[in-house]
Formats: sequence, C-alpha cells, structure tokens
Amino acid sequence: MTMTTTTTAMADRPLAAGEPNANDLIAAAVALRPRLVDRQAEVEERTYFDEEMHEEFRQARLYDMYVPRQYGGLEVDVPTFTKVVIELARGCISTSWCFALSANHALQVASWFPKSVQDEVFGSGEFRCASVAAPTVTAERVSDGWRLNGTVGYCSGIPYSTYFLGQAMVHGSDGAPQMAMFIAPRSAFEILNDWGRTLGLKGTGSHSIRFTDAVIPLDYLQENSDMTNMPVEGGTVGGALHHNGMYSGRGLGVFTMSLAASVVGGAYNALDEYEHQMRIRKTALPPMVPRIEDADYQRWYGAAATKILTAEAALLQAAKMHMDYSEANHTGVRPYTFADDFCVTGVAREAILQAWETVETDLFRTVGSSAAANGERFERVFRDLSQAAGHRNPALRDSGYRAVAQMLLGIAPSQP
Repeated sequence: MTMTTTTTAMADRPLAAGEPNANDLIAAAVALRPRLVDRQAEVEERTYFDEEMHEEFRQARLYDMYVPRQYGGLEVDVPTFTKVVIELARGCISTSWCFALSANHALQVASWFPKSVQDEVFGSGEFRCASVAAPTVTAERVSDGWRLNGTVGYCSGIPYSTYFLGQAMVHGSDGAPQMAMFIAPRSAFEILNDWGRTLGLKGTGSHSIRFTDAVIPLDYLQENSDMTNMPVEGGTVGGALHHNGMYSGRGLGVFTMSLAASVVGGAYNALDEYEHQMRIRKTALPPMVPRIEDADYQRWYGAAATKILTAEAALLQAAKMHMDYSEANHTGVRPYTFADDFCVTGVAREAILQAWETVETDLFRTVGSSAAANGERFERVFRDLSQAAGHRNPALRDSGYRAVAQMLLGIAPSQP
C-alpha cells in the first residue's frame, strides 16, 4: 500500500519574496502556543476562539496553506498542514479543531470544483470553509441556480468561515433522490447559537447552520456527487488547473487527518501538563520525593511520550501516503482508489484512538485528582480528547477494519 512517487510539495516550488516556508508556518504555530494555553477557558465559554487569534492566523498566512498559488495562496503539502495543526492543538485542542476544519477544505474545493467557481470563491483572498458530509439539506433547481433548504449540525469551524461545503439531496432525472455536493457563501445561511453543551470540544465552533430558500449559482452544485467518495481516477479539474498533484486526491483521508492532528497535538498538550505536574508535585507515598525524580513517574511519562510520538509518526506517514497517491493519480502512474483512501483514513483513525488511549491509560490514571479538578488544564484536555474519541469518525474503527480487509482481500462487502 506504499508509494514512492515524487510529490510536488511546497519545498519543491519556488517561494515568492516574503512568502513563509513550511518551517515558518510551523514556527508560527509553536509561537502561538503559550497564548492558546492561557485562553482555553475563554474559548470554551465563547464556543470558538476570539477575533484576535483569528487575526493572528490570518497574519501568519495559516488560512492560506491549502489555497492554490494561482489565487494568492501558499499551496503547502499535507504533512506541513498536519504539523501546524498538531502544534496549535498542543496549546488548545478546541482552537486547532475549529481552525483546521475551516482551513482544510480549500484542498477539496480547489481539487473538485471548476475554474469558474474557484475564481469566485478564492478571488477575494478570504477563503475559510466549514464542511459536513451529512446530506440534511434539499436542493431544488430554479431558473437562476439551486434553492437550498435545511439545517446542518456540527459545522466545526463555521464562526469565521466565508463559505460552507456540504451535501444535499436532489431529485435526479428519473425522479429518484440522489446526493449532490455544493458550496455556499456565508450570505446563504444563518449560524445558530446551539453549540457548547457537549462534554468536551466546547470551543470548536461546531454550531448548526440553517438554509432558508437560499439560492446558489448553478455551477456551485455538482449532481450525483459524494465528497466522501469522489471518483478522481484519471485526474481532477484542480490537478489540471493548478499543475499540482496535491489537487488530484480524494477527501476522506484528508478530513480524518485533520481530526487526528488535533488529537495527537492534544495528547502532547496532556503530556506537557503531566510534565508540569511532575516538576511541582511530590509522590503520594513515602519516601515522598519530587515526581520528576521518581522511577515510576519517569516510566509512565516515557511510555506516553513514546506512544504519542508513534501516533504522530503514523499520522505524518498517512499524510505522505495521500500525497503520493494523489501525485500518482495526477501523473497517470496509477489511480487513487477508494481502497487507498480508506487505508489512509484507517491509519489516521488509528492515530486518533491510540493517542486518546495513551492519555487515558498512561497519564490520566497517574496525574492525580487535583489535576482533574474543574477548570484545570489536564481536566479540559481529557474532556476534549474523550469527546474526540467519541466522534462518528473514530467510532467507525471496527467496521473500518472489516472494510479494509474486504477491499484488500477482494471479498464482497458485507452488511454490518
């Protein structure tokens, strides 16, 4: 399942004067971490990060990472984007989740939509786009485009989004309902004030949105399309338009990697706080010594650090796999298949759950009850990670194992 093709990564393309490179972007995320740690509580209370942090992301060009250079973006590769999100989550998981799920969908839009749409949505230089795959919206063809109606829940990253990428049900030529993918501008929907009641991830800006007789242009909707299984074999509109194989890929793995980056970074967040507790607290039983000097605490810390590093390594390899598959598809070496994408997704999903299980088993059980008190950093991180582990994507772990086996072994798919 591995590829050895050459990718058109950011490092391989000449930089414009003053344009940040991959290391600059990662360093910018690292520099924001202290402030992200300090603001975690207020992010939860507000249910999304503040305008000042939003402006920091804009100034650092973090929102531009997946935007094509043709439209003034940075066109960075998937491993770089993943590292940036990991570093942000090391400061605040909610903030990284909210940011990532508004910044990452530029990759899908630039890959799958025609130039006429890309000219409009990327043309202003302000592109941020939340997305949900569930088709809870209906689309009706009208004289000047498509009329949308319906409510979409769990729109992570919507507070600062300028667009929404979603799916709708439309009536096909035979009258039967079929899936369609659409993009809609901020003026087309209302954001509902309904987020913040979950156990964790309260600051991810995962509000619902409502469409009420909103009309979008005709080419903003693609009939008979499913963003979780977009057929890209043979190349895409975006690959040809931007001359970059990164825009010839599928979408399920990239979405899962965005979630995984926040969780892996969140596990580092927990590890950082565990280290802090080791430096300021003593062991519970005689001889009471600083935890930092205790062999058991050293072993627990080392075990967790090793497992989190492993999860990160797996995630970054998944990002490279996606880049390689996309490039091979773009150059005609081999198609990027659904089975490939599902395996990339599986690796990213495994990173999510292994990172969570490490925090739960190796850190939470030994960090001490005072670190788990309401409002403490570790308590918040634990809630965020437990909520992430219960997301519908990692909840598909077991059925995903079965599906991978069936695809790799050539077995006919079975029902759950």
